Amino acid sequence: MLKPKSYIETEAERLSPFAVKSAETRGRRHAETEHPFRSPFQRDRDRIIHCGAFRRLEYKTQVFVYHEGDHYRTRLTHSIEVAQISRTIARALGLNEDLAEAIALAHDLGHPPFGHSGEAILNKLMKEHGGFEHNNQSLRIVEQLEQRYPGFNGLNLTWEVREGIAKHSTEHDNPTTGKEYEDDLSSCLEAQIVDMADEIAYNNHDIDDGLYSAMITSADLSKVELWQRNFEQTVRECPNESFRVQTYQTIIKIINSQVTDLVETVMEYIEAEGIASVNDVRQRDKVVARFSEKMKTENIELKKFLNNKLYKHHRVIRMAHKAERILSELFGAYESQPRLLPPSTASVIESDLENKQRVICDYIAGMTDRFALEEYKKLFDPFEKV
Repeated sequence: MLKPKSYIETEAERLSPFAVKSAETRGRRHAETEHPFRSPFQRDRDRIIHCGAFRRLEYKTQVFVYHEGDHYRTRLTHSIEVAQISRTIARALGLNEDLAEAIALAHDLGHPPFGHSGEAILNKLMKEHGGFEHNNQSLRIVEQLEQRYPGFNGLNLTWEVREGIAKHSTEHDNPTTGKEYEDDLSSCLEAQIVDMADEIAYNNHDIDDGLYSAMITSADLSKVELWQRNFEQTVRECPNESFRVQTYQTIIKIINSQVTDLVETVMEYIEAEGIASVNDVRQRDKVVARFSEKMKTENIELKKFLNNKLYKHHRVIRMAHKAERILSELFGAYESQPRLLPPSTASVIESDLENKQRVICDYIAGMTDRFALEEYKKLFDPFEKV
């Protein structure tokens, strides 16, 4: 009778020396019997997908609030796109795809409603109580807040996935990690490529959403080298297609060129530096996952364009202003009268008054955009049913 190969056997056959092997995981905080043919990182991925915080990403803002239309990205679709790009890069480099996918799917679990505006607002509201940072909140969710298993809080993920969450770093993310996650060392290469995949995904889908919303135009983008070069190639290849199809094809080309550049640059660096183990990756002061200098320059130009033309667009600024009022007033109402909260949450505050603000922050951070808007109306609109 044929038996399935163990994950240890399959990983030994296909993974690079500098990839994290499941058999070498530092394990879980709470001991569990592992599955005979599902690796610990596969199980982590499945736990993340099935948790409540992951489902709520469906109605959390990326740039556009859910009620602005069904075609825009949400935190959920963004996370799926990051996971897909991460797996492609991991496979090309011989890294552990399951570990990269798990980190990618979990990297935005801690985002509050209303995107980065919501994060800034909660951080301001929590200034005297430890602040708020969404990577730390993601870690808090998987280590404490999710309650799905007997004997422990959280999802009991492996150390490597939790480290990838804790150290997730882009221009929007500046996490602070403690000794448990070795803040003096770089993260594994699987976590580093998720950081890059995150940037590739949000830059390109923000172009798509920005064009669809008409907040940016093709004429605006013509000044961005990365866009214009690929757009001109697309027009030459399919001149009779609609602008919408040409847009999709251009974005596909940009993503492909960035992923290819990243893979080639990483492989060149690994060979030049003689990187031959996970420890070699961790000991580097600078990250191993990087673009070439040319692509880095073009990517910076694209990010500056999006920051000036899309993220500072008056419609986005208006929603950020609304978000500040909504979250600030919800926080103030709950803080002055905790019994406005659901009984299960109010009882936690009553038993631990010193952490009242953190409990309120956890509750608000877990809200979707939709729920926050509805809750605001219920509390402050006299004609809305409570």
